[in-house]
Amino acid sequence: MSRIIAGRHKGRRLAAPRGELTRPTSARVRQTLFDVLAPRLPGCRFLDAFAGSGAVGLEALSRGASRVVLIERDLAALRALRENARCLEASGGRLDVFHQDAGVALSALAARGERFDVIYLDPPYEGDHYENVMAVPETAALLAVGGVLVAEHFHKRPLPERIGRFFRARQIRIGDHRLSFYEHGAT
Repeated sequence: MSRIIAGRHKGRRLAAPRGELTRPTSARVRQTLFDVLAPRLPGCRFLDAFAGSGAVGLEALSRGASRVVLIERDLAALRALRENARCLEASGGRLDVFHQDAGVALSALAARGERFDVIYLDPPYEGDHYENVMAVPETAALLAVGGVLVAEHFHKRPLPERIGRFFRARQIRIGDHRLSFYEHGAT
């Protein structure tokens, strides 16, 4: 069972979907991610585009994000995500959950003029989800000036240094996983 690692809700248990369709982000990877993001978190706008149970976005909320948007299309994962979100409703900050394909939701958010300080991507490792999401101009439009897009991926599946309008500024390996940190590049 996964738990919130730190912040106002440290120790809170999180429900996880049954089955093998989602791959929860381990506590070790989340700890590394939030150690790096710590200076950005207070008051930030955080988007998790493949949220699964919501552990990453809810961790951001617990650590002081002012707004968290969670996007998930799998119904079993969405049930767990909504259960977890209900437990943190009164935590302060705004929490929005979307039951949609990430590409569709990202386009809709961009069309509304939304901006995020942190965008987190942890799609299924197989396939070209990273490139499909990061290469579209709408995703770049969602990232606020000075913001960062973080992609969690399998360490043997390297992501390109440049994808669309993003360039990789940093990479960290944690066991079998990598966190790649992207910023806006010249268009």
